[in-house]
Amino acid sequence: MSRSAEELRREILALVAEYHDVAFAPREFVPGESAVPVSGKVFGASEVQHVVEAGLDFWLTAGRFAIDFERRFARVMQARHAMLVNSGSSANLVALSSLTSPSLGEERLKRGDEVITVAAGFPTTVNPIVQNGLVPVFVDVEPGTYGPIVSQLEEAVSERTRAVMIAHTLGNPYDLDAVTALVEKHDLYLIEDCCDAVGATWRGRSVGSFGDLATVSFYPAHHITMGEGGCVLAHKPAMKRLVESFRDWGRDCWCETGKDNTCGKRFEWQLGDLPCGYDHKYTYTHVGYNLKLTDMQAAVGLAQLERLPGFIEARRRNFATLHSGLRELEDVLVLPEATPGSEPSWFGFPILVRDDAPFTRDALTRFLESRRIATRLLFGGNLVRQPAYQDVTYRVVGDLANSDRVMNGAFWIGVHPGLTEEMLAYMIESVGEFCRGAYVG
Repeated sequence: MSRSAEELRREILALVAEYHDVAFAPREFVPGESAVPVSGKVFGASEVQHVVEAGLDFWLTAGRFAIDFERRFARVMQARHAMLVNSGSSANLVALSSLTSPSLGEERLKRGDEVITVAAGFPTTVNPIVQNGLVPVFVDVEPGTYGPIVSQLEEAVSERTRAVMIAHTLGNPYDLDAVTALVEKHDLYLIEDCCDAVGATWRGRSVGSFGDLATVSFYPAHHITMGEGGCVLAHKPAMKRLVESFRDWGRDCWCETGKDNTCGKRFEWQLGDLPCGYDHKYTYTHVGYNLKLTDMQAAVGLAQLERLPGFIEARRRNFATLHSGLRELEDVLVLPEATPGSEPSWFGFPILVRDDAPFTRDALTRFLESRRIATRLLFGGNLVRQPAYQDVTYRVVGDLANSDRVMNGAFWIGVHPGLTEEMLAYMIESVGEFCRGAYVG
């Protein structure tokens, strides 16, 4: 007798779990031979089953898994709405672009308006400012926390300042008391870039819940992964609709994929100079993009959400192990510290080589890389030094001396959940061996 589709689906998913256990069996760690990555996806049979199940649906664009993920993730981040996009960088682009909407009237961001950000950060926090014809205003960062220097925020404000867009660097929240006070005082928008910081809190409240909008990344390096993917968080339904419009070609229609006539008057609208009754599904109120993701990605994200509390705990535990093991080297290394009032959800372990150390950052990272311990610089260093911004209009506050220090002396190593105790011990041993050798030699 022929079997039903549902019976076949159950058999396929059971075989997928069996396949996972064989194909992705744990490997022994051999110091000096095995790689110690700064980041990487951690997954089990459930993630593989989820992506296969979504594939069996063959609903290739966003569908039931995406809807479920958005609902659950919004709760995790203490937001009212979560809108999936295809990357964290796209999330930043969509979030800032949404604030340029003509529907916001005099509150919209216009070309030439200024947006405060930090110089020592990741390019795609800044790029949407430039891409929308706005002017980034760069403030410096504090070594150790790598958040903005609070005293420079007020100095950064001018008559053209309209928004603040700053990332919680490596999962360490910046001073949200100071930033929210600034935006309230001057009636500014706040976009929290939480791409590195899922699970971090400020005075017990989730990052991403303070801004008008917030963004998240689901790249394999981040707290949970969809392979590629990102999300915009919002609290107001009007902001949700703007985000979805800019994400979905700029259309005015808000029907979910596969749905029609949600508004109940699909052929009764009259917008712009279009004829009355022009199909609302093909009416565009913004110059938008197509930045949606697939249901297969969202399915992986759903399985990852079940692991998120354990991932966050592991990152904090690994951070504490590294901090304790490297504490004796603080005369030559600036170790990271949590911003007072925060509980970080660490993305990495930043280290700044002190100016008077008998070695350079580059010498230390080359040594670690020779031992197969992966390192990364603190993103773009001082972004105003990057070739991409040489012809960009921007404004700086102060001399960005700390951002130059970051550019020349900072790097980070991993704390992700895939690291074992043996790997962490090897990392501590290797950094210590190099630094002690530098003292002698």
